[in-house]
Amino acid sequence: MTLDILTSDLLAPMQHGFFTRRGGASSGVFEGLNCGQGSSDQTEIVEINRARVAEAMDVPLSHLVTVHQVHSADVAIVEGPQDEKPKADAIVTATPGLALGILTADCQPVLFSDAHAGVIGAAHAGWRGAVEGVLENTVAAMESLGAKRENIHAVVGPCISQRAYEVGPELRDQFIAQDAANARFFAPGRGDRHQFDLPALGLAKLRAAGVGQAQWSGHCTYSDPMRFYSYRLATHREQADYGRLISCIRL
Repeated sequence: MTLDILTSDLLAPMQHGFFTRRGGASSGVFEGLNCGQGSSDQTEIVEINRARVAEAMDVPLSHLVTVHQVHSADVAIVEGPQDEKPKADAIVTATPGLALGILTADCQPVLFSDAHAGVIGAAHAGWRGAVEGVLENTVAAMESLGAKRENIHAVVGPCISQRAYEVGPELRDQFIAQDAANARFFAPGRGDRHQFDLPALGLAKLRAAGVGQAQWSGHCTYSDPMRFYSYRLATHREQADYGRLISCIRL
């Protein structure tokens, strides 16, 4: 099966892709293009999947650079292939020939490009990382490499949508305690539950950071299990593990 890769005109002319689960070698609950080295999938199969991604991005596997994600606001600046993954949730570079990759399974994958300066970035932004500033920190790191905020384009890829993201009152209270305006990201749900709009939070953070243009692809990971992996759906189905989607951009 051929790979199914989502792209955005907003990131042109940079080669990039939000890869779906289609076209991979994994089986069982991981069926498809599972690129999660931290999953319980077979290591050699995950490497086959990552090699397919590297080939699609026109780089050797060694130049597909990812990070050890820890739900932080930390950003790694890289200049070449990495022997050991830095602990961070975003990555930026101005080095041609590198493909930056980020893994998700409901959280936001965000790809960044300043085509004028030749600087790119990729971020993993769940609610915690977004609140703590991973998107703003990615923009700042790109700026340190010569990018200009007004020239940065950012695209939020497939992630969990508001209609699928039910949360408890404690999360809403935490958000509102930080900023009363955050109430706009929550809609009433069943009983005391709320529906949380993660991509709206991401776009608001990006626009507040001053990026030139930002958009969400509109794809919900929870609602399309044939195309995407979803941590929340796997939990609801009581599955032992789940696959990870990869999103990449290269200079």
